[in-house]
Amino acid sequence: MEALKYIAVVGVILALIGECNGQPGAEVPLSSWKVNILNEMTKDSLFIRCKSKDDDLGAQNLGVKQQFSWSFKENLWQTTLYWCYMHNAKSHASFNVYWPERSGWLAFRCQLRNCIWSARDDGIYLKTNTHNTYELIHTWEPGM
Repeated sequence: MEALKYIAVVGVILALIGECNGQPGAEVPLSSWKVNILNEMTKDSLFIRCKSKDDDLGAQNLGVKQQFSWSFKENLWQTTLYWCYMHNAKSHASFNVYWPERSGWLAFRCQLRNCIWSARDDGIYLKTNTHNTYELIHTWEPGM
């Protein structure tokens, strides 16, 4: 009887994993992700502070062409959310850099579970890895 319960549980897990494969945005729980923040502004340093509900990654000061990266595993409930506050000498932005989603929008851009955000003079871009292109997602707000 215990063997049948074990087989049933393993079968359900494999079925769930099978449903997730091939569907953009339908990630397997506990998936590993990486987020990269690049300072690609022409002359300004970039202050960033990124965090989730459980993890504060601390304040970072990035010089031009420097980057900050971290890796994490999505939680079992697929509710992991990371956001960042950034500012340069004259403007700021605050936004989510990783969030749970079902539409596939973020998963399509972050192929291989690698999200690459680029701070530029006119705003914050997200790289679409499969096309090697950047899309303007957030513009800078005046002030700090």
